Amino acid sequence: MVRLFTATQPWFSFTSDDVWTLFHSYAFDFSVWELWGALLHGGRLVVVPYEISRSPKEFLQLLSRERVTVLNQTPSAFYQLIEADGENPGTELALRYVVFGGEALELSRLTSWYERHPQQPKLINMYGITETTVHVTCMELDEQRVARREGSLIGRGIGDLRVYVLDDQLQPVPPGVVGEMYVGGAGVARGYLGKRALTAQRFVADPYGPPGSRMYRSGDLARWRA
Repeated sequence: MVRLFTATQPWFSFTSDDVWTLFHSYAFDFSVWELWGALLHGGRLVVVPYEISRSPKEFLQLLSRERVTVLNQTPSAFYQLIEADGENPGTELALRYVVFGGEALELSRLTSWYERHPQQPKLINMYGITETTVHVTCMELDEQRVARREGSLIGRGIGDLRVYVLDDQLQPVPPGVVGEMYVGGAGVARGYLGKRALTAQRFVADPYGPPGSRMYRSGDLARWRA
């Protein structure tokens, strides 16, 4: 986690003034980012009661009341918050960032949010894998990108990771061609505890990294964009 936040700090500049929410279950890897994001930077962590996490209106009120600055959400949860925000105009928010993760983001569903909040907060889409320590890529969205509705954009890799899009022979595919995403670098886990066969299947030798290094086979399809 220290390496993850060290590598992403130039993008976010988190400080001790930031207020984070623990919205997700601690059994979900996104919660690791929420917990340690606050604690490693000396910020404040607001633990969201389960009942409030299931009520978008009450959650919106909590964000306003606690002056939350960093909100981490799965897209499906944020879509509900967008509706609550539209039904409660004038709710004052202190948000600096909304960080998405956990599932694919539908850009078209962010249009109404940008109509009400064109400048702040910044919306950040992060693609992540538990086996590579929560987050792998990052992209800052804006109103123009959302209006183009170009599909699921996940941005570029975190600086200390190596992100590959490879074919069946583990060769890099050209830009625009679909391949499978592999991740190498400092965030890759050792493997699955007590499951050698599954570890050997998913954590494979990295032919493009330092000698002896491994990469994680995500199973997700991707293609390089401009």
